[in-house]
Amino acid sequence: MTTLTCRIRRTAAVAVALAAGSTLTQTATATAAPAQPAHHRGAHVTSAPLTTGLYQSAYSERNHVLWTTSAVGRPPVTESALLKVDPRTLKVKDTLQPPVTDPATGAVEAVYGVAVDDEHNTVWTTNTRDNSVAVYSQRDGKHLATLEGVEHAREVVVDERHNTAWASGFGNGTLVAFDTRTHQETKRVTVEGSSPTGLAVNERTGTVYAADLDGDRILALSPHAKEPTTIPAGDGPISVALSRDGRTAYTANQEAGTVSVVDLRKGEVTKSVPTGEGTLSVATDPRSGRVLAANRTAGDLSVIDPRRGTVVESLATGPNPNHVTVSRTAAYVVDKSGSGPAGEDQVHRVRLGR
Repeated sequence: MTTLTCRIRRTAAVAVALAAGSTLTQTATATAAPAQPAHHRGAHVTSAPLTTGLYQSAYSERNHVLWTTSAVGRPPVTESALLKVDPRTLKVKDTLQPPVTDPATGAVEAVYGVAVDDEHNTVWTTNTRDNSVAVYSQRDGKHLATLEGVEHAREVVVDERHNTAWASGFGNGTLVAFDTRTHQETKRVTVEGSSPTGLAVNERTGTVYAADLDGDRILALSPHAKEPTTIPAGDGPISVALSRDGRTAYTANQEAGTVSVVDLRKGEVTKSVPTGEGTLSVATDPRSGRVLAANRTAGDLSVIDPRRGTVVESLATGPNPNHVTVSRTAAYVVDKSGSGPAGEDQVHRVRLGR
């Protein structure tokens, strides 16, 4: 792979990671409205405007809350919020403002990636522009900690069973672990030349998996290993998810517009499923075992049968779907469409058939 190709991919990934609208409007009351009908029966999509600059979301089963992040513009970023959304009505219940980092400019600790820790009732964010991650209380919204030293922090994932939060340092190829009880750093591993983006964790084994965007591979780091093993993936993997049994990984490959089905025991790609241009985020439905892929350029959500290696449904979302997450009963997609009545981006709730 040429240096120029790597540089182009890195530039594209940074643009995707920090893409946002030009202004942050006041959070609007969400009025759920049906999106375009699915191509197949068994699924239903409900949409609502939230705010501009939406990036990611995470579902809290403990509190029955959907947490979403938003950030607008380039540094100094002055408009960012962590939204507490009712997953049933898609209405905003509360808006948390990140702390100010520079009173002179009004810059805030803007939030991008997000994950929940229901064991300790907290929510974790990546503060990409500030090279850090942060911890907030789910109970009262209090900002509990800022943990520095994660260069261009892209994503965060929580392993509740092992009291660990992992963050990906896209800027310098680093995976960083924090104790979710004390918020202290517990492990740091750097893979020279890598560009870790999306994360998934097997809570049974404690192994964390990172999509390596420029390496076209997965980095698999077990709890006691000093360095990760590598497993092939597709072209430009930017997001990764695991099957319920933890034996299979799925990567969203934004360069190829595909999802790779990866056998983790054999260390090989067993299927490559075309999904649509700009495949950006992937998640698994624990009930059916199907895989959901948000295709940013294509503007839809693919529902994949991983055993057959086929797309069984294509669901219309707003333009530029940016992230998908799954609860026990639904999937949630946030977009960067700007298609709300006041130019807001939208959230889409997808009810899937078994």
